[in-house]
This record gives sequence, C-alpha cells and structure tokens, in this order.
Amino acid sequence: MPKHWVIPDIHGCVKTVTSLVNDLIKPTHLDGLYFLGDYVDRGPDSKGVIDFIRGLQADGYNVTALKGNHEDYMVELYDAEKRSLHAWWRNFGNAKHKKWLEIGGKLTLESFHVNHIRDVPEEYIEWMRKLGHFIELDHFVLVHAGLNFKNENPFEDLRSMLWLRDYEIKPERIGGRRIIHGHVPVNMDLITQTVRNRAFKFIDLDNGPYLSGKDGFGNMVALELESMEMVIQYNMDI
Repeated sequence: MPKHWVIPDIHGCVKTVTSLVNDLIKPTHLDGLYFLGDYVDRGPDSKGVIDFIRGLQADGYNVTALKGNHEDYMVELYDAEKRSLHAWWRNFGNAKHKKWLEIGGKLTLESFHVNHIRDVPEEYIEWMRKLGHFIELDHFVLVHAGLNFKNENPFEDLRSMLWLRDYEIKPERIGGRRIIHGHVPVNMDLITQTVRNRAFKFIDLDNGPYLSGKDGFGNMVALELESMEMVIQYNMDI
C-alpha cells in the first residue's frame, strides 16, 4: 500500500531534507510526498532545496508542494523589483527587500550567487508562483499556516493559508477533518501530542529546523498519514 508523507518547513536546509527523504522515508514512486512550504530563507541553501524538490518531480515521484509565506514574500518582492521603474514600486520594493534580508533572505541570495532578488533566475520565481495553497485528503487538510474560519468558506482566503498564526478551528466547515500545518515552530513534545491525540484538531509539524541548538527544536519531522508514524532528522546544515 502506498504511503503518504507530510514534510513541513525546510528553510534552506538541503542536507537535512535530502537525508530525511532518501535515508529515512525512502519513498517509492507510488508513495505521496506532501511538502508544506517555506523552502527558502534562514538556512544555507534555498536554491538547493528547490532543486531537490524539482528533481523529485522530474524523476516521477508523486510530489505535491504547497506555497509558504516565504515563497509568497519572494514572489511579491521579485514582482515589486521588476516594477521599480515606477517610484511607488521602487520604494515599496526597497522596504520589502530590507525586511526580507532580515528574515533570512541574505542566505537565499547567496545560495543563488546573486546580490539582488531581481537576479534570481525567473524559472525559480515562476515555480514558487505556481505552488498550490492547500490539499484536501479524506481525513486531513494540509496547508502551510492555517485556515480562516471567520469565513463561511475557509478555503476562499488564500492569504490566511500562508500567513495565519492564531485561529479557532471549526472542523464542521472542513468535513470534520484535522488540519496539518507548519509555519509556527513548536517543540517536539507538542508535535508528538498532536500526532498521537486525536482530540487535537490540528497537527503542527514544524520543529524549526533552523533553530539548531535550542532545546526541543532544530529537527525536521515527517509524518506518514496511514500509520501516523513520525521520522525525525536532526539538522545537518547548521
């Protein structure tokens, strides 16, 4: 029977995700690999992470990659820079570029061997632009951040799927399914609790792989949805 693995935030940690997938998960071409976004920033090799995922797709693996807020930020900033001939867009882009560098963008640029986001190859930007926002499965909804249940239809608010942090879950609006997400780093104890205890309406799989050295954090976690088995790879990049 095919397995279905969910992998949250990677943040430029290509050695870690490569080991997680190739050495621990060891997927077949029938298995599903669901990536929850935030492939870039903070870690040392954002380009390498995207190349790894695109390589899996090119090799025929069953990969679904969602967009995270860091990909959303990069696309928005890239577009702003491309419009920088206009004064308003130039000021907007400069402010966003400075903020992006502060949240890990500097390492992302270094991984592409460029000095400015406008010089990132367009094929990478377009790959990020076309990423989906959510996945509906029989028992779970997969999303990067969360769903806005203040909306009658929470699937209409795409921005909340990328950026939301605190929200009240109303399972009846998503067919009684549980939400699996990343976006907000939590310690391993909470991850284990949410996986094992069905009373939780959510599972947060983000252990903050870039937080190496912080007690209870710094790993990359993957969850298999049929067995609810977790595999854990310590950070090999930082």
